[in-house]
Amino acid sequence: MTAPIEPFRAMAIGQLAHKLAAEGRSVIHMEYGQPSTSAPAAALAKAHQVLDTEAQGYWESAPLKERIARHYAETQGVTIRPDQVILTCGASPALLLALSSAFAPGARIVCARPGYVAYRNTLRALHMEALEIPCGAAERYQITAAALEAIHPAPDGVIIASPANPTGTIIAPDELAAIAAVCARRGIRIISDEIYHGLSYTGPCVSALVHAPDALIVNSFSKYFSMPGWRLGWLVAPDDLVDAAYARMSNLMLTPPVLAQHAGLIAFDCDEELQGHIATYAANREAMLAALPALGLGRIAPPDGAFYIWADIGHLTNDSMEFCTRLLQETGVACAPGVDFDPVDGHRFMRFSFAVSTPLVNDAIERMIPWFARQGALSA
Repeated sequence: MTAPIEPFRAMAIGQLAHKLAAEGRSVIHMEYGQPSTSAPAAALAKAHQVLDTEAQGYWESAPLKERIARHYAETQGVTIRPDQVILTCGASPALLLALSSAFAPGARIVCARPGYVAYRNTLRALHMEALEIPCGAAERYQITAAALEAIHPAPDGVIIASPANPTGTIIAPDELAAIAAVCARRGIRIISDEIYHGLSYTGPCVSALVHAPDALIVNSFSKYFSMPGWRLGWLVAPDDLVDAAYARMSNLMLTPPVLAQHAGLIAFDCDEELQGHIATYAANREAMLAALPALGLGRIAPPDGAFYIWADIGHLTNDSMEFCTRLLQETGVACAPGVDFDPVDGHRFMRFSFAVSTPLVNDAIERMIPWFARQGALSA
């Protein structure tokens, strides 16, 4: 029997948003977690040069693997070998490789709730059990070492994300060390989704590799490098799983796009341009935080990183999908319903993505203030 997989409802919001735009409506896309900017200029120039001069076959860039390994040495102070880097078509295949390489069907894997919808659904597709741990404001919406310690029997693995989707919260360095210590003692394998590394407003992001050398690390060029459509990511596999991960990659997916690999290598050295994007996100974050009181949204997760705000709308609705659909239809502002990320309590939450341009963030705020005021009056 195949495993039941829930839909990603934000995609339905996105489809409706594109339909309204095709009808001539003005739509602001805050439903997807993707940058509105393009790949760095130098990376685009390299792609044009490669496209004009080279054949595009199956290929794995040894220089890109070496550059990724050097990235961990430079930013985290940890040493990995280039052969531990498995290049993938984005972070989603990297997650699939990590789970299928490290665990067998029936494995029990802990995830935070709220958390990225694909964790739960990918585990189900692989016939593994997702142990979703409710994480609220008291835990800063993150898995804690104490929560992992309390699970009996010990789970096989845990997926952590810092910064996290949908909340943007970051696991504090001392808590990350404590999580790693519990996992080492209890034999729990860590999969760390680090796709939002580089997108932080409160300090640098620490890789799980600093405390857990046997962790599997998922990352991608989609967020910080502003290259979601290029479908390029990577998995860092520990020694005991390199062969298993590579075998799965070569059989199930083959190599990521050659063009993307050439561009990605150049993107690693475009820090000045990419930091400009971070400055834009930081300005958007401040604008949203300043506007939240006018929207009547006082209970949010602290957006330490990424480009999300996770907001409690329980005083306005008990159906986040219906709420976000009406918001889009009546204002043109598309946002993600919380039920995607939390099937239990997400009906009273929503997620804003502030990865669009600053003028569009300001426009969205202007549209939403009177609309939210009307919802408050109706609920009262």
